[in-house]
Amino acid sequence: MAEEQSQQQQQQQSLAPPSTASTSNVVVNGMTLEERFQLIRSIGEECIQEDELLNLLAKKAEPICYDGFEPSGRMHIAQGVVKAINVNKLTDAGCRVKIWVADWFAQLNNKMGGDLKKIQTVGKYLIEIWKAVGMKNLDKVEFLWSSEEINARAHEYWPLVMDIARRNNLRRIVRCCQIMGRSEMDELSAAQVFYPCMQCADVFFLKADICQLGMDQRKVNVLAREYCDDIKRKNKPIILSHHMLPGLQEGQEKMSKSDPSSSIFMEDEEAEVNLKIKKAFCPPNIVEGNPCLEYIKYIIFPWFEEFLVERKDENGGNKTYKNFEELIVEYEKGDLHPADLKPALSKALNKILKPVRDHFVTDPTARDLLKRVKIDRSAARARVPFLATFYKDLLEQSTPSGLA
Repeated sequence: MAEEQSQQQQQQQSLAPPSTASTSNVVVNGMTLEERFQLIRSIGEECIQEDELLNLLAKKAEPICYDGFEPSGRMHIAQGVVKAINVNKLTDAGCRVKIWVADWFAQLNNKMGGDLKKIQTVGKYLIEIWKAVGMKNLDKVEFLWSSEEINARAHEYWPLVMDIARRNNLRRIVRCCQIMGRSEMDELSAAQVFYPCMQCADVFFLKADICQLGMDQRKVNVLAREYCDDIKRKNKPIILSHHMLPGLQEGQEKMSKSDPSSSIFMEDEEAEVNLKIKKAFCPPNIVEGNPCLEYIKYIIFPWFEEFLVERKDENGGNKTYKNFEELIVEYEKGDLHPADLKPALSKALNKILKPVRDHFVTDPTARDLLKRVKIDRSAARARVPFLATFYKDLLEQSTPSGLA
């Protein structure tokens, strides 16, 4: 019994962050403590807890932030551009960011048919996209492959996973299955039941101070905080959950990689972007549940800090909106119509995506990765009839140069 208590104490100590001198009066990257807090806080739709975040920033000049992703096919614009925006804010505020390339997790979740080599090819391809789109301060960003890191430190990782599994019942773990894009009602494989225990362990394995993932990952991050209570760890990981962009069609709560009409993808050509935005749900005068306005709020304004609408003089002439609040006032009144908003949105999105397209044309390594990913994607598309219908429709309405 005494030996078991000693082992638990050692585990708690290994998870505890190192003590650091207060930096509350120190300027980091030209920003005060309050400015750093506000910049980081702006990322999250929810923060658990704000006082803990402020205290962390006061005591630690370079907090460690963790984000992760399954390499599983195409990258939609939220995963590509919004992640780049968020990572840039974090590194500007002095944080170090560890991006967990969850190749083993994708295999557990049966992505790419469970083929680890294909999963890793996709992972390399997605990293190329982030670098091309404008993720900066890369000296403060680490891309860590789960298979490599876990194998290298298996003696640390697996006892942690086992302890988390031992302290939670099956019902609590199944409640976390949303993190895999699954429902609690789905028939889960044993691997998928094991997945949340591993993702919870990642937080401590990576020594993360902040979990910066989407709202769909909230439950497993809360599980990590509950685990801290179980092991009597005072310093809990702070949860900073960003907003999830909806799909482009009416009633789509989130984007779907399996439905190409629901999202803009990072390698979409100009004609594809134009067609998808043209067909997107955008009711006049209605702000709530309007995906085009959400794209403008969460992508265009953070990226450009303004939104330019070009229109004929009889329709009000050109106008540059400096903030989202100004835009929605005019939209609700009908002074800004979807017929003018949509082309402006398409133009702005294409401007963001152009460096990505150029990179995959001019860089030989990136071009080869895209070619290999497309081969796997074409095989998958042939197995899904409605995807073929969508691309046939795109072919009929686009110029030949507008096809990926």
